Amino acid sequence: MEKVIPGLEIFLAEPPAWAAAGAKFALLCHAASIDRHYRPAPELIARRFPGQLKVLFGPQHGFGGEKQDNMVSSADCRHPRLGIPVISLYGPRLEPPLEILAQVEVVLVDLMEVGTRVYTYGATLAKLMAGAAQVGVKVAVLDRPNPIGGLQVEGNLLKPQWASLVGPYPLPMRHGFTLGELARYYNATQNLGCDLEVVPARGWRRSQYFDESGLPWVMPSPNLPTLEGALVYPGQVLLEGTNLSEGRGTTRPFEYFGAPFLEPDKILTLLSKPGPLPGVVLREVVFEPTFHKWAGQLCRGFQLHVTDRQTFKPYFTTLSLLQAIIELYPRQFAWRLPPYEYETERLPIDLLTGDSAIREGLEQGVPVAELEAAWKKELSGFREKCREFWLYRD
Repeated sequence: MEKVIPGLEIFLAEPPAWAAAGAKFALLCHAASIDRHYRPAPELIARRFPGQLKVLFGPQHGFGGEKQDNMVSSADCRHPRLGIPVISLYGPRLEPPLEILAQVEVVLVDLMEVGTRVYTYGATLAKLMAGAAQVGVKVAVLDRPNPIGGLQVEGNLLKPQWASLVGPYPLPMRHGFTLGELARYYNATQNLGCDLEVVPARGWRRSQYFDESGLPWVMPSPNLPTLEGALVYPGQVLLEGTNLSEGRGTTRPFEYFGAPFLEPDKILTLLSKPGPLPGVVLREVVFEPTFHKWAGQLCRGFQLHVTDRQTFKPYFTTLSLLQAIIELYPRQFAWRLPPYEYETERLPIDLLTGDSAIREGLEQGVPVAELEAAWKKELSGFREKCREFWLYRD
């Protein structure tokens, strides 16, 4: 198997002409921005290009990945060793300050994304690209593999009226892009006008999952400590829009879910009627979250074990679970109310799905297979369209 080399290492070994010529950089990165030897990107870049790295930007969860929850922002600070400013792009300020962007010539971006529309790093990148276009600054994405593979896509496309930080533009929930490809897609389809360059990873194939890349896993956010969590995330993230625990406060967030009122055997019986969910086993668990929803209370639910990555459909799976729970527990189950990701009026579940019709269908008992059939045509169109932005084949 060919060794996968991330864009960061390609950039350091084979710098573009503008980097070698002394361009001043900013860098948007986080704790997972490392080389194969676990060395952090800011210090590697500062060492390779002395005096050129002027400012660092941090996404949601903070530059160091220290903030656990949504709507918890990090204060601006200075890097403890490099001495340069660290500016937060998550919180009351979601856009990069134009006066800071104007002080550099290129903004480098090195973020570990997880192939899911609602993961806010994509929205942060889009806002950065729009700001860079305003002041005439180049954006260069140092690309990394999509950890959950680049071939499978799933879900309805977000409708523009439901745009938010968990989905700025129309995309399905599982989009199949790397971050560099996503930048190309946004730049072209939304006319951002950004001077964009992508430094591709080398040796990655679209069919590969992260554990086939040979690269070290460092969690891209505090509640995705494992690849297994990332695999189920495109579905299980919907639980953020409910009163069910998505496993925050446990050692297996998103893999675990539950609530004190759930009865796993009844849920399994109801789920079995349409036939087994493909590629996944639901194992009954009992857990007690140490923080977040139902903290300190005994919850019953499941751990999702993906047994076949090719047939597993995370979005379909979680929608099916939600529908069963709504039917069994109409009084105890509830949709989470705003605020959520700095939105104060719209229901979080509608922002997450990108279309209120999904919630309404679940409430009305429309079979999830019918909901899936309704978005099949638009998803097929996206599947064809996205190929023009691919940087990797299989």
